[in-house]
Amino acid sequence: MKFNSLIPELSVSNIDKSKKFYLELGFKIKYERVENKFCFLELENNQIMIEEQNNNWNTGIMEYPFGRGINISMSISDVEKMYEDLKSKKIIFFQDLEIHSYNVGKITYEDKEFLIQDPDGYLLRFNN
Repeated sequence: MKFNSLIPELSVSNIDKSKKFYLELGFKIKYERVENKFCFLELENNQIMIEEQNNNWNTGIMEYPFGRGINISMSISDVEKMYEDLKSKKIIFFQDLEIHSYNVGKITYEDKEFLIQDPDGYLLRFNN
């Protein structure tokens, strides 16, 4: 298995609820340690780990929404199809599909992107 250089690990309040949510988004379980309530997930080239809170690495009190101040950006090959699939599943969007322009030096890039929150409030941004 190839591991990305950067893989976010999210503390979650309920591993089963979070696994169900991420699987509904289209993630696949690559491996899990059930006894540790840990799961490694992948969607295309995006990898993420979730683990039920265990107070091992908490730097403060965990309260909803988790991950305040960050969003996790994930490139998807067909963001419009994913958006429509999730709409049909009645997923609630934090931000609907939009096109945003980003300047990088003298080049302007356009991204189609939408955002959702996972059950613990982590902000997930899907784009292409």
